[in-house]
Parts: sequence; structure tokens; C-alpha cells
Amino acid sequence: MLAFAMSCGTVQAEAPVLDAALRGQLVDTLRQQLTDYYVFPEVAVRINAALRARQRDGGYDGITDAKVFANVLTADLHTFGQDKHLRVTASDTLLPHNAATSPEQQDEMRRQMAARGYGVARVETLAGNVGYLDLQGFFRLKDAAPAIAEAMTRLADSDALIFDMRSNGGGDPAGVAFLSSYLFDQRTHLNDLYWREGKRTEQFWTDTGVPGKRYGQHKPVYVLTGPRTFSGAEEFSYNLQQLKRATLVGEMTGGGANPGRMRELGPHFAVFIPNGRAINPISKSNWEGIGVTPDIGVPASEALEKAHQLALERLAAARASLRQGAKPGN
Repeated sequence: MLAFAMSCGTVQAEAPVLDAALRGQLVDTLRQQLTDYYVFPEVAVRINAALRARQRDGGYDGITDAKVFANVLTADLHTFGQDKHLRVTASDTLLPHNAATSPEQQDEMRRQMAARGYGVARVETLAGNVGYLDLQGFFRLKDAAPAIAEAMTRLADSDALIFDMRSNGGGDPAGVAFLSSYLFDQRTHLNDLYWREGKRTEQFWTDTGVPGKRYGQHKPVYVLTGPRTFSGAEEFSYNLQQLKRATLVGEMTGGGANPGRMRELGPHFAVFIPNGRAINPISKSNWEGIGVTPDIGVPASEALEKAHQLALERLAAARASLRQGAKPGN
């Protein structure tokens, strides 16, 4: 749900020094892009009016540094729109026109994804046969699927499983569904995305045919969350919480539920504009602007220790119950 920013062999050129004309052009283009694409047209009207008023009142006067201007615009978008996905970026390199990428740039993106393990940062079996997966991004599924399948197959025989989403900023919603598929035995409705273009709704379900070995739906699952858990990582956490498939441990998440894409503002400027919104099939709502509330609230830095403790206690209780049930006369 959140696009990853990667260097893709863009053409080198210095970012422009801003003057009044260029600042005005960028704000005007930003307002038009919001009008054309933002998922909530009525909110776009409100944001545009506030941007125009800020511009008219001299709020952007004197800003000559491109990145400073991008940061100021981003702060205003967050204030006026209350949507943390909205953001303006400025680059020292010329951004590809209309975000088009050449085969060489696509190869570079794949190399960078591979260098980051397609988001799989750590796979480990903790004490007590508790599996642990630190996933730091939902990279494009067609590239990341083998790495996720390998990690989940390795952890399939764990007695409990911990997913670490504390440093996961999101990504491909198809990747969210793919990972979730290892936690269910039957096809399960996870989430819907409503898209402004075409006023269409896209459903996301688990897949019973994922490669490798599934963990299944009867063993305990814990998800670690924190302030840096955002977008697709929030969807993963929220979906499992709503389905009562996992216990969330940690802190409130970032609060971004509206997917979108980058739009060009100028040769060195782009804006991420959400053109969709998540609709959970159970709550009929999402976590936009408020975040996902963990079931067990602890500082994010202590979440792994706490989740591991909870898992061990639950497994010990289950073993004790089995022993009790095995006594003669029961």
C-alpha cells in the first residue's frame, strides 16, 4: 500500500533554486493532481482551498530550497488532509517523466530489493520452538514471493509464531494477502480496497495454493507493532486482529490506510496521492488516521520479549491441559 522509494538510475541534474513562479507552478500542479486523483474528492476541495490560502498569504514566500519546500508542502498536506500517505518529495536527480521506468531502472530496482532480502530481515526459531519473522516491507509480490515462501516454510513447524512489523512501512497489498495465506486452512476474506477510478472495489482473499508448507490456523500467532508500522503492515495487523487470528503486542501504529501512487509535479518533484481506501469486511472501516491498537500494550522496544513470554506461557498452559486430560478417569 505504500510505494518504496528507490534510486533507479535517474538522470543526474541539480535540483532547481525555487523562485516565486516555480513555487506557484508546483502548488498549482499539486492542487490539480489532488482534484484529479485523491480518493476523497470533497477532502481534495478542502485541501486545495487551504493550500491556495497559504499561498496567497505568503506562507511559501522566500523558500528557495527544493527539499525544504517539499517538506513544508508535506506538512501542510498532513495538516489540511489528515492523511499520512500524502507527501511531496524533491530529488536532486531528474525524476522519470510520468514515473516511467526503463528496463535498466527496473533491473536496478530488483537488485535493490534482492539486497534487502525482499523485506525478509530475520528468520529464527526462538526458545520453546517459537518462530520469529522480522519482515521490513511488503515488496512487489512477483519478486518477493519466493523469499516469503522460504521463510514461512522454514517456520511452519513452529509451535507459536511471531511476526515483527515494527519496522515495516508497507508495500504491495497482494504481498499482505500472500503472507496471510500461510496462517489459514481455508479461503478467507481479508480486506477490500475501494478505488476512486472506476468506483470499483477490489477484494483480497487468502490463497489455499501458496507454495511450501503452511503454518495453519490452529497454532498461536503474535504480531509486533509500533509507530513505524504503517500502511500494508497495518493492514496485515488489522486483518488478523479482526479475524481473531493473532494477538497484537506493542504500540499504536502509524495510521495510514489509503493506498495510492506517485504523481509527477515537475522534473524534480513528485507527490504520493492515495486514490483508494481500505474497507475491512468485518469492521466495515479501517485504521486511517488513528492507527491499529495492539491487544497488549507495551513499549515497542519490549514487544518481542513480551510476545515471546506470552507464547511460552500459552504453550505451557496447553501442555498442562493435555496432561490433565490424559489422567485416568478423565
